[in-house]
Amino acid sequence: MNLLDRIAFRTARAAARRRGDRPALHPRGTALAGRLTTSGHREPWGVPWLDAPGSATVTARWSRGAGLPHPLPDGLGLALRVEDAGGPRRPLDLLLTTGGRGRWTRHVPFPRTSATAGPYSSLLSYVVGGRRGVLAAFPVPGSPRIPADPATVGAAAAGRPVVFQLCFGAGGTWRPLARLTLHGEAPPATREAGPFDPYLNSLPGFHPVDRLRSLRLAAYAGSRAGRHVPPPS
Repeated sequence: MNLLDRIAFRTARAAARRRGDRPALHPRGTALAGRLTTSGHREPWGVPWLDAPGSATVTARWSRGAGLPHPLPDGLGLALRVEDAGGPRRPLDLLLTTGGRGRWTRHVPFPRTSATAGPYSSLLSYVVGGRRGVLAAFPVPGSPRIPADPATVGAAAAGRPVVFQLCFGAGGTWRPLARLTLHGEAPPATREAGPFDPYLNSLPGFHPVDRLRSLRLAAYAGSRAGRHVPPPS
């Protein structure tokens, strides 16, 4: 572990210890159930779960990044676990944060006061079917403005599905991948499925780039250590 990784580990561990059993970042959130629907593509991606029409179960966690009290603006997070995306017991995890939609701003986290005021971005680049770009979930047009509070988001999804379009951005364009529908609170069993990890739960044709990989892994490990959570197997 190099110097920057050690700093990331210790910082995340100290923050997690201060928060008790909650993670260093995104400590306040709500677990949601959903579906990710693909309809096939005229130009195949070379990723089986994207290219074939179908639907997959999603467990999501919406959260406030710094844990600032509502109604203060905060960087909002949307973590997704697409069950069996790579086959039985091979999930795909995505970590998205409120960001911009422009060529450069899609890499920058944007604090917001509404959970549906704009896109959630992977910030760092992904490789999808050999192409390199950024993932983002855009609220569909006509989405109601939902205040950025975990209880409010959970209640809103239970009363009316919250729908996003998952897209892939490269250069100045966005290409649709799938439709994400969040429709209520997640069952208790799925809430205890373990932390979301986009490196551990990735697929050969759908994965984050290696840039900053070790730094993020060190931060995840530090957060788990501060919470006394065992490492993923």
